[in-house]
Amino acid sequence: MPSSVNGVDTLFVIISSALVLLMTPALALFYGGMVRRKNVLSTTMHSYASIAIVSIQWVLIGYTLAFGPDFHGIVGGLNWFGLNGVGINPNPDYAATIPHQVYMIFQLMFAIITPALISGSYAERMRFSAFLAFTLLWTTFIYDPVAHWVWGTGGWIRNLGALDFAGGNVVHVSSGVSALVAAIVLGKRRKGKAMKPHNLPMTVLGAGLLWFGWFGFNAGSALAVNGVAINAFLTTNTSAAAAAIAWLACEWFATKKPTVLGVASGAVSGLVAITPGAGYVTPLSAILIGLIGGSICFFSVSFMKQKLGYDDALDAFGCHGVGGTWGGIATGIFASASVNQASADALKLGRLHLIGVQVLSIVAIYAYAAVVTFVILKLVNLVFKLRVSKDEEDSGIDISVHGEEAYGDFASEGGIDGKYISA
Repeated sequence: MPSSVNGVDTLFVIISSALVLLMTPALALFYGGMVRRKNVLSTTMHSYASIAIVSIQWVLIGYTLAFGPDFHGIVGGLNWFGLNGVGINPNPDYAATIPHQVYMIFQLMFAIITPALISGSYAERMRFSAFLAFTLLWTTFIYDPVAHWVWGTGGWIRNLGALDFAGGNVVHVSSGVSALVAAIVLGKRRKGKAMKPHNLPMTVLGAGLLWFGWFGFNAGSALAVNGVAINAFLTTNTSAAAAAIAWLACEWFATKKPTVLGVASGAVSGLVAITPGAGYVTPLSAILIGLIGGSICFFSVSFMKQKLGYDDALDAFGCHGVGGTWGGIATGIFASASVNQASADALKLGRLHLIGVQVLSIVAIYAYAAVVTFVILKLVNLVFKLRVSKDEEDSGIDISVHGEEAYGDFASEGGIDGKYISA
């Protein structure tokens, strides 16, 4: 092992990578519990298929497109195709104390979960073949370039001085906006029985595991065992707690019913909101970020979606798009020079300048993700057809597409001999 490698930092990032990977199965539980029982397996499949697809894509071309030698601030070159030249020696452009391959692995876990987040918008109605093609194309043409813009050496958003500690723009804004476009393009689900979550304990378990894994997501983004990592750990937990309280309070006031799903959704919203600023803001600022984030995400999910009429099935835009947008702006508002030297550098031109570049980066990613997602969906539809048939949707994608049932004879919903009449 090269002498420049710090064993403690390396172990920390490896453990953090495992925690971030855990978040994708956690997302499968979180989303799977919220759909109807006839679609729980298909929804779960989206997350696990994302692990498989992106893991191969990242090794072949994804990592080099995102972090390879810069090409005009837009994308990385193909110099590191197949991880050529990505070995155990550190790359000081990204992390000076850990092997380059460890950094690559850590970033892989972010690339895996991001397209899986989008699947919440089109749950219960996208054809599986279309999902596979969409995930591969979306990761290649949206995630990889955006990651280069924000984090890659020479990326144009990075050069502006915009701050995104752990993926507010790269992960949540890009996936949230794409989720909204996907929901609109596919259209609403067919109405059958009331579309209520079929297994809330599953969803709550998923939310808890997401909360747990998020410490790797945010604290691990310090890429070393230092004060920034400790601060990111603390602000992550603080914002999640504050947002859970805020969502619960809003829900209690609006509906007179404080729900378990509300607490889980609020916590996830707070985790999203703190992601871009976790290593830049103080714990007191994290309370405000969480309180405001939980409140605006509740409003988005409970009122804006109904008002505008789109069917974002599992609120991918309402939580990730809206929460990530607020988090990016909040980072500009609350970034503290006392927390992180990068904050001090970003603030040299003034607070208003930093807020301006934060907003500009968010607007750019909104526009790029929306347009390219629309194009990808239309192209995929020409080859595979995006949406399942009416009969497949009515009977459930689990049985009609995958030939499986999640519960078999152990559970039924108004059925006879373990067969579902409706779900």
